[in-house]
Amino acid sequence: MRRMKIGLVLPMLEAPADGGKPDWESIRRMAQLAEELGFDTVWIPDELLWRVDEWPGPRGWWECVAMAGAVAASTSRVEVGTWVLSALHRNPGLTAKVAETLDEISAGRFLLGLGSGHAGRQGEAFGYPPDHTIGRFDEALQIIVPLLREGRADFAGQYHRAVNLEQRPRGPRPGGIPLMLGGHRERTMGLAVRYADIWSAYATDSSLPDAFEPMLTQLDAICAAQGRDPASLGRSIGVFVEPTDDHRAEASGMGIPISGSLEEIGDRLRAFDDMGVTRLELVLWPNTAAALEAVAPVLSMLGGD
Repeated sequence: MRRMKIGLVLPMLEAPADGGKPDWESIRRMAQLAEELGFDTVWIPDELLWRVDEWPGPRGWWECVAMAGAVAASTSRVEVGTWVLSALHRNPGLTAKVAETLDEISAGRFLLGLGSGHAGRQGEAFGYPPDHTIGRFDEALQIIVPLLREGRADFAGQYHRAVNLEQRPRGPRPGGIPLMLGGHRERTMGLAVRYADIWSAYATDSSLPDAFEPMLTQLDAICAAQGRDPASLGRSIGVFVEPTDDHRAEASGMGIPISGSLEEIGDRLRAFDDMGVTRLELVLWPNTAAALEAVAPVLSMLGGD
């Protein structure tokens, strides 16, 4: 029996090659198909505008919170999560309210994935501050976590403040929305160990399982240093998967993907379960319904919950 939950990252990005947009009807169909196929979670990325050297021009993303609400309202069983919401350009009190609202829309299926900020310099194009990203994230968590867990926050910091702030109204799980914090380096991993239910990372240079072993070892060391039981912290990893004959992910700057026959893909994904990863998030290449249908047999290979 599979212990590891499997998630699907929905397409929000204009196609790297030609700039084609993922239209809402396609996104909705993929979310509903993922639910039918037995995925545990569908994830909505929070990115803004990417300029990648391997691409012929800039590529934009649909806005995360609006899409998360639409996906939540269009599904009924699958978990819906943000992957991961940027703390850099969102007021922390409002972020907690967004999470509570999305949990209400989804009838208790929402997971709040949250990170310190965006990759590269895309935030600067929107006028968001580029400095002290981790300090801002730390302060934001000192507002968001009390609001989600206790319903109230009072905090005055260098970057953020909340004055006798109450979390109202409350959704179907007051105090119980799962919090997943992204972290690739020691400071952000430390914040995940301190505050999160789930720690999150994603593939940069390689999606192969052994690329994540040093990070998992470091996470255990940080848990030990902070006195947290490592078994109490979930582990979510996002990887690129090529289930079709389109093998352009690496050439498009996505690092080494998981590819090969369906059996080979299944074996590599199963290795994450063996490593103690509790959630595996699949970014399909290409991120289309055809690729989703192609990868569906792998879920059966991995076994049910």
